[in-house]
Amino acid sequence: MIIRKQINEKMSRIVEHNGVVYFAGIVSDDKKLDIKVQAKRALEIAEERFKEAGVSKHSILRTEIFLKDIYRDFEEFNKIWKEWIPQNDKPARSCVQANMASHNTLVELVITVAKE
Repeated sequence: MIIRKQINEKMSRIVEHNGVVYFAGIVSDDKKLDIKVQAKRALEIAEERFKEAGVSKHSILRTEIFLKDIYRDFEEFNKIWKEWIPQNDKPARSCVQANMASHNTLVELVITVAKE
């Protein structure tokens, strides 16, 4: 069985299948902010979606991180990430530079979480 939530005309923001929850790309809802604040806001939105899906950041399997400018923002993003991610439950992750759908988007997160 596949469960889909937050469905719009082009996607489901949350999809659950076989005990795994897949989250569509998560970005800050305020694009005027710098990387640190956009990262914090994206992680807050992630936690809101985790609550809706019944999961927590302690069960993240994988996070894909897309930065608009990896050379400029990698260190600052990692400061925020290290504060947020549980010390003993770090997921697999990748971090790459990418063109964004919105000119002012500096970070996008794609997260996969095990259902507890």
